[in-house]
Amino acid sequence: MLGCASLFQFACNNKVANYITFRNPLQGESFHAGKPVKVELDVPEKTEVQNIRYLIDGKPFAEKGTKEFVWLDTQHLPLGYRMLTAIVKTGNQIDTITNNIILTTDKKPQKLKYTLVNTFPHDTSSYTQGLSFVDGKLLESTGRKGFSQLRWVDLATGKALSAVPLKPEYFGEGSVKVGNKIIVLTWQENVGLVYDAASLKEITTFPYQSSAEGWGLTYDGKQLLRSDGSNRIWKMNAQNYKEEGFIEVYDHKGPVERLNELEYIDGKLYANVYGSNKIVVVDLKTGLVEAELDLSKLVPKNYFKTEEEIGNNVLNGIAYDESNKRLFVTGKKWPQLFEIKLGQK
Repeated sequence: MLGCASLFQFACNNKVANYITFRNPLQGESFHAGKPVKVELDVPEKTEVQNIRYLIDGKPFAEKGTKEFVWLDTQHLPLGYRMLTAIVKTGNQIDTITNNIILTTDKKPQKLKYTLVNTFPHDTSSYTQGLSFVDGKLLESTGRKGFSQLRWVDLATGKALSAVPLKPEYFGEGSVKVGNKIIVLTWQENVGLVYDAASLKEITTFPYQSSAEGWGLTYDGKQLLRSDGSNRIWKMNAQNYKEEGFIEVYDHKGPVERLNELEYIDGKLYANVYGSNKIVVVDLKTGLVEAELDLSKLVPKNYFKTEEEIGNNVLNGIAYDESNKRLFVTGKKWPQLFEIKLGQK
């Protein structure tokens, strides 16, 4: 005679045996994008399968009338965490089984070369957080509480044409002009600011949602693209500033963290990597780092004196003059802003 504990164990095992689970892939298993992934369910022997629909991130990719395995084509899927779903119909019952996989890449970024075209003065009081080129002048947002500003800047002289301070409780971050408005991020204050582009008068604010911090900001013509210090690029509605999803950025070494100031150039995302002198070029459909640019030679030498200044001697600021195909870069409190021309990949 079985004891109570044995009966309980028998019942549990019997119940578990009737569960449908994923045999392949394993939960959280990693795969290189571009290579097919075998997808197979572990279905109990006496279970008669009528239909199985397979989805990746909610989109169907295969359907079977048996428990036979299928292949998931990962060629054009975004990198990072992807949700795999199987909807299984057995008799009058429908079960939904989910699993997460991680898509990474083994493709090394191409190394970009550049030539220095021109050098312009840059205001050394500007702790540059956001930079863009608009209608013949620079739009710059700067950081640090009590010192943060939004400024229109003359390219030739580096001097502000007009400027307004952010409220002292705000640490200014990235900025971009959309229509007749300028959107400015704050770092850890969980709020975005909206200004009138002509008067630089604050119009309204908006709260962040799933993302905790504001770092870089740009506009692709349809959506705002925002970094938060991680490897995520958030897609935001340009009218109501609501988050509408994100991509995750990877290179062959793994997630590329600390993405900072951003610029949208010819369909690609250019991003500073905070704490480095590197800019990465990102495919916005997949999150793949296609290329990278090392600008170490532009870093000011023997200019910053204090330990704090030296620690903040950081490349940050990418602006693109689309009409004349000119690319500008600078750094936090750097004395110069550089026009560079990219060479062959």
